Amino acid sequence: MMSEESANRSGVDLAEMDELREEVDSAERRAVRTVEFGNRAMVIAGAVFVLLIGIVLPWMDGQTGWQVLLNGEEAIPRLFAGTAIGIGVLGSIATLITRRWALCWVCAIGGWFASVDGLLAIWSQQSMVGRDVAATGPEFGMIISAVAMVVLAVQWFRMAWSRP
Repeated sequence: MMSEESANRSGVDLAEMDELREEVDSAERRAVRTVEFGNRAMVIAGAVFVLLIGIVLPWMDGQTGWQVLLNGEEAIPRLFAGTAIGIGVLGSIATLITRRWALCWVCAIGGWFASVDGLLAIWSQQSMVGRDVAATGPEFGMIISAVAMVVLAVQWFRMAWSRP
């Protein structure tokens, strides 16, 4: 470190040095909390768009993903609709906008939960048989949404693990 005498002789003010040090430290703190997406941001944005399309398409018995979320009777498809919209759409958008590394982990873990829930929702539609009612099976909106959630979960985990 420079002594006060040698700093004053070379024309460097100690107050300016402290100010510069604080600026460098704050830039380092910001860099640690944020993440750079690169080309992966386009893949994530595309998967969110596909998920939105899947949500507005029929999921089961002619109901769209929004209708299943708001007034669905079956718990597993309703939970999948909520996690797909909450984590897949809203969480992904928030993470892409803020670029927070912690939100990458939230989207990664929540995305895998939603992915497993999506597979369970598809399975529940294929195997549920009531009295005098055959299983109708999932409609293509639920399948598209489940695939989009798996893609999102993979991308978010790759992004979260890319941090050294």
